[in-house]
Amino acid sequence: MTDELLVVRAQLGERAALAELLARWRMPVWTYVRRMLDGERADDVTQEIWLAVVRGLPRLREPGRFAPWLFTIARRSVTDRLRGEYAWAQETSGLGDMVGEGIAEDPAEAMVDRAALVNVLSDLPVPEREILVLFYLEDLPIEECAYICQIPAGTVKSRLNRARRLLREHLEEKGYRP
Repeated sequence: MTDELLVVRAQLGERAALAELLARWRMPVWTYVRRMLDGERADDVTQEIWLAVVRGLPRLREPGRFAPWLFTIARRSVTDRLRGEYAWAQETSGLGDMVGEGIAEDPAEAMVDRAALVNVLSDLPVPEREILVLFYLEDLPIEECAYICQIPAGTVKSRLNRARRLLREHLEEKGYRP
């Protein structure tokens, strides 16, 4: 069954369709959020996302655009959390030590290279990290990345270019060679 059909059925009040839709997208959403935040914050933000999805689903006008709509909600939730934490850090300690706190290394990760990549991603600025995650790790096309981030496709391409360059520089600093 397609996402579009599940959305329509969920909008008509079918609980099983809503449950299947949530089950289908639970891990992709959590994975996206986890790549942007550490584990505890990712769990909290993911819950907020699903609450927003359940509340907003009846108003979704284009059921075929469920995935970009879902990732737009996820992006806003992550951005709101980061913005709130940044503001709180500035209020409590001047500038705070928010830099480098983005993604904590996950001890459950089996591969050292993957853990190193996650750490390097956390060192990237949020806009570049976000584009890398959406484009490469979530396999979204440039047009959907642009839609989710509410920026032109050309800006997505330039952020991808900058993100690749920054990622390469960070990896080289840590001793990795292309």
